[in-house]
Amino acid sequence: MTDAAKPSQVEETSSKGMHGALDAAHADHSIRGHAHGDVPPLGSLRQQSLRRMQARRARRMMLPADRSVNRARAGMVRTVPEVPEPSEGKAAICCIDYSLDQLQQRDHLEAQLKQFLTERRPEWSQVRWIDVAGVHDHASVLALAHKYDLHPLAIDDVLHIPQRPKIDQYTDEDGHPPRLFIILRVPRLVDGRLQTEQVSIFLGRRTVITFREGMPGDPWAPIRQRLEMQDSRLRHNDASFLLYALMEAIIDEVFPILDNFGDRLEQLEEEILTNVRRDSMFKVHEIRRELLLMQRQMRPMREVVHSLTRESHPCLSEETRLYLRDVYDHVIQCVEFLETYHELSMNLADMVNSNIANRVNDVMKVLTIIATIFIPISFLASLFGMNFKDLPGQNWPHAFTVFCAVCVVMALGMLVYFKRKDWL
Repeated sequence: MTDAAKPSQVEETSSKGMHGALDAAHADHSIRGHAHGDVPPLGSLRQQSLRRMQARRARRMMLPADRSVNRARAGMVRTVPEVPEPSEGKAAICCIDYSLDQLQQRDHLEAQLKQFLTERRPEWSQVRWIDVAGVHDHASVLALAHKYDLHPLAIDDVLHIPQRPKIDQYTDEDGHPPRLFIILRVPRLVDGRLQTEQVSIFLGRRTVITFREGMPGDPWAPIRQRLEMQDSRLRHNDASFLLYALMEAIIDEVFPILDNFGDRLEQLEEEILTNVRRDSMFKVHEIRRELLLMQRQMRPMREVVHSLTRESHPCLSEETRLYLRDVYDHVIQCVEFLETYHELSMNLADMVNSNIANRVNDVMKVLTIIATIFIPISFLASLFGMNFKDLPGQNWPHAFTVFCAVCVVMALGMLVYFKRKDWL
């Protein structure tokens, strides 16, 4: 069984394919001349973030006592977890066919989806990648599912968001073409806020179909850039290698967010060590909530990648499984950094509580010293203030002056005693 639909659901019809090819010719263009702007190479963000996080860990192990509190940190962005709202309108559908020698991309296929579904795949195409941005468009999703005979249970998970990251394997024994169905979560900083987008991936022998929620930004921009280069490994390998590249791009989105967490924790640590403010505990709990959110996304992803590396599937080549081990190492790094940052946030919470308790103790100490100083003075004042006749010194003209001098001497004497005892 191939990656196309079953004979009863023919993937391409020659009669409609002739007219569809003519109508779609205006939308076809070569990727080689397509410019995506300045897109960093795949993996560069991960390497930069790793270097910064490792340097931060080294600084924390050897932290100088006189470090500057006002040290500016580049890229400090406050993040708040938020569930993205579904967008409106039709889904944005893009199709890329490529082989070693040729590459062709068609954008905005949502306007001519029916025609596209009846067209025949180019004979030279070794891999077809269909990217759908906007699962709210149920009609387009169901049309593609019917065309490529996607399993109904998998489509149900695509349409009902959010889903936990997971992997499902479908073989040709159940009447459907063999496929791998993978759900992942892509964390991204959008306008300084932490958001996660669900990405569903269907892998066949020669076809890869990705469904995204349609949030702003394109996480596949580095992959499109790599496809432009004819000597890229993507052009020399099968569809499963494209799955590896997609998963690597998703993991690369995590490292800058982890770097952001590290910056915020370091700044908050400096703030707590120097001057605890009333909102310090709120900031600590805010970061802890976001770290827990990231952990809930990354731990299932670790299981997904691990399952791909150890279990074989007709759609997954052995070479791709070897490359997926590198993705698994990156996921482990992310999980370890998240655990480290979570422990650091717990330590910061303990530091805030300790500093608050110390400040309360200092206040109580000052109040206790003041009360202790005024205890003998209050005793003398109450003694000589009684309404008895013939008290000693009652008619002496210098009695008040002497009484004030005695009170001052007693207070100074007690302060000197407290100072010698190191109570002040």
